[in-house]
Amino acid sequence: MAFSRLRDAPLAEDILHDVFASLWANRNKTEIDSLQNYLASATKYLVFATIRKKAHRERYYAAQLKPELNIEDDFLYKQLYEFASKEIESLPERCRLIFRYREKGMTNSEIALQMKISIKTVENQINKAFHHLRFAMKKMLQVLF
Repeated sequence: MAFSRLRDAPLAEDILHDVFASLWANRNKTEIDSLQNYLASATKYLVFATIRKKAHRERYYAAQLKPELNIEDDFLYKQLYEFASKEIESLPERCRLIFRYREKGMTNSEIALQMKISIKTVENQINKAFHHLRFAMKKMLQVLF
């Protein structure tokens, strides 16, 4: 029943597992007249809940990944990106390098190993970069607005 609705075998198996786990967990609390009807109903409700969660997740990610920008917003976004890039380039060399490593997704420990410095130094340099960017952005926004 779950597979016929979802067309996803692993997900259907997970739902079936959850139904039986719930049945076992509530074995002393629930009075079941017909096991077949209970299993069918429990499966149906879990399938519907899974479909709702999946639809909600897809709408959320679609909204996050594809923000609707008009031409003015797109222009402002590009200007803001260019400004931030210039500010990053104006950072001291070591601070800029650490910040770029961080943008690439490296952890503080990985950066520290790569650059042969302490993790605390990495944290301080990243904080310094963010402080510089926040201050520069505040100044820019005060000028614009």
